[in-house]
Amino acid sequence: MSTTASKRGEWKPTACILCECNCGLEVQLGGDDGKRLVRFRGDKAHPASKGYACEKPHRLDHYQNGPDRLTAPLVRQPDGSFAEASWDEAIALVAERLGAIRDAHGGESIFYYGGGGQGNHLPGAYATATRRALGMRYRSSALAQEKTGEFWVGHRMMGLSTRADFEHCEVALFLGKNPWFSHGIPRARVTLKEIAADPARTLIVVDPRRTKSAELADIHLQVKPGTDAWLLAGILAVILEEGLLDEAFLEGASGLDEVRAVLGAVDVAAYADHCGVPEAQLREVARVIGRAESFASFEDLGVQMNQHSTLVSYLHKLVWLLTGNYGKPGAHFTMPGLVNIADGRSKHTSPVTGARIVGGMIPCNSIADEILTDDPKRFRAMFVEAANPAHSLADGPRMREALAKLDFVVVVDVAMTETARLADVVLPASTQYEKAEATFFNFEFPENVFHLRPRLLAPPEGVLSEAEIHARLCEALGALEGAPMDELREAAAKGMAAYMPAFAKVAFGPQAKMAPVILHRTLGPALPEEVREGAVLLGLAVQAAMKSPKALAAAGFGGPPPLAGVKLFEAMLASPHGLVFAKGDWSDVAGTVKTPSKRIELALGDLLEEAARLAAGPPAPDATYPFVLSAGERRSFTANTIIRNPDWRKKDAEGALRVHPEDAAALGVGTGDRVKLTTRRGMATVAVEVSEAMQRGHISLPNGTGIGAAGLHGGISPNELTETAARDPFVGTPWHKRVPAKLERAEA
Repeated sequence: MSTTASKRGEWKPTACILCECNCGLEVQLGGDDGKRLVRFRGDKAHPASKGYACEKPHRLDHYQNGPDRLTAPLVRQPDGSFAEASWDEAIALVAERLGAIRDAHGGESIFYYGGGGQGNHLPGAYATATRRALGMRYRSSALAQEKTGEFWVGHRMMGLSTRADFEHCEVALFLGKNPWFSHGIPRARVTLKEIAADPARTLIVVDPRRTKSAELADIHLQVKPGTDAWLLAGILAVILEEGLLDEAFLEGASGLDEVRAVLGAVDVAAYADHCGVPEAQLREVARVIGRAESFASFEDLGVQMNQHSTLVSYLHKLVWLLTGNYGKPGAHFTMPGLVNIADGRSKHTSPVTGARIVGGMIPCNSIADEILTDDPKRFRAMFVEAANPAHSLADGPRMREALAKLDFVVVVDVAMTETARLADVVLPASTQYEKAEATFFNFEFPENVFHLRPRLLAPPEGVLSEAEIHARLCEALGALEGAPMDELREAAAKGMAAYMPAFAKVAFGPQAKMAPVILHRTLGPALPEEVREGAVLLGLAVQAAMKSPKALAAAGFGGPPPLAGVKLFEAMLASPHGLVFAKGDWSDVAGTVKTPSKRIELALGDLLEEAARLAAGPPAPDATYPFVLSAGERRSFTANTIIRNPDWRKKDAEGALRVHPEDAAALGVGTGDRVKLTTRRGMATVAVEVSEAMQRGHISLPNGTGIGAAGLHGGISPNELTETAARDPFVGTPWHKRVPAKLERAEA
């Protein structure tokens, strides 16, 4: 690869797409065709990341120029093969087939999965129009594998979800999280090192493994895998026993007596033994938290995809609420955002299995069960966008069986994924760098940041952005009939002052449900080409101005909501490095509680009942499967599976199974040897890495990248080994971090 062009090329602003932080980057294009992402650096002008970047984005060219790229619509033939089709043919076929299923069985029989991904959020906004045009009711995404328990608990306790201020806290705790590799907070490695280096601050990490984050910590609580509920219950018992509560803060809360009745009865010594943490250390942590001026904490997939996941989220929130760590610098906060990503509302259940729907999302572990049935309410078609459920959801074989049973499957994606291979129609989409794109993970405080990043490259011939795909589908379905398209285009050509009154008629009229694609079709052509897909942000900006006028005004976007929204929208288009769109004030945070009582609800009866059952202790080990497998570990050269070429990994290209030295010795294997890994669901042969970071009996495996059209194989998919029945009883999140397993030395 030639780098001559890159050395002379212009640095272009964009963002990383490999974790929720979406750090600002500057990129130089080069290579023989000028389309390679050859040099990267952190963008110092980005208001959140401020020039920070880890090592992962330096391999993003493997995503942009992947070996299994799709460049033409594909339609399955009677013999099972795929044939290329024109866009007109493919769109007409999708509209005809989905329309027929809607007419025969109702739009609720068409299931939508995806619509987002790390930094790929605008497709989800445009997809709402297609979903409305077809009457789709049910959907899900990766969030339902991870965060819905936390969201549901937050909604019930406070009416909202929260984040924490790690830059200013006295004590920081990371629960089931290794931020050195998984990030999740701005400038993660810088912040971790700052906390660890300050003798007046304390860094606590809860993790069964000795991770890089744990090595930096002042206190590493090395729990037994899956026993975090006993640890947190023990900490809460000490807080109650030793009077470490913030009594003044708790005057604004309800239910303390009920909490005390359950958690005050905990046998701290027994719970410490259950979780494998010395009682003295457990008590020390409770005192450090209870006596701190400020405490910030973060839970992540290590507990959210584990035994007692929703209960752990509840106990975790009680730790910082009982100690008064909400609404002050260095503690937890709420923030105004553009979209409520962390929606914890639960009003409905799924049509066949009755699974709890949180934030509008069916639990991922229930999807196959909603299809593999003869129930007349079963899903009969699936629209998959920017997602790969055949690879990324529990029990891959069962998910593939479910996809095969559906009457029709359409996939919109960049690559020929495992799910795309099972589809009836595959529609090729632009990469995240071939269109304007953004993220709705807006969690900063007191200054909240939004970044509409302009496209870096034109898409190849035959590829469309998701915005265009949804516009064409809605047109083919007849959903735009009667909309004043010509009037809106003429108004857009005159500027926003003319466009807004014309669009307001649509926004408050019968065509409002088609607003995203109407914006794309009418306002989009009037925008600069590199930000055209950002047209949908106009509606979101106006909504933000209506919901959070004070915060937007503090950031310079004041006035009546339509005017403030337009000012924000125009600033988004003109800010390729991102901008501060809202400014909060700590004095306002406590007043944002949105429960019906306007008080923090400490006592959640069903979860307190679950907490009381902890007294029985952990379940006995399974003699047949004596190991605990944590599936999907984040490592230095694993990110997420949008990068499907294993060559991007500078080391551990296959994704080795990490095993404690004593376990390896008992098996008679060493690093590089192979073992047979068996779970209740499946078996795989995998290479071993002997690691002191593991506990005895605990093994871990990263995500494989999947098998592409070029035959590249980046390790096994852990979801060939997981089962859908292993799930949280409240919100259905999978227990991927606690999979019973056995190991045997593989025969040579």
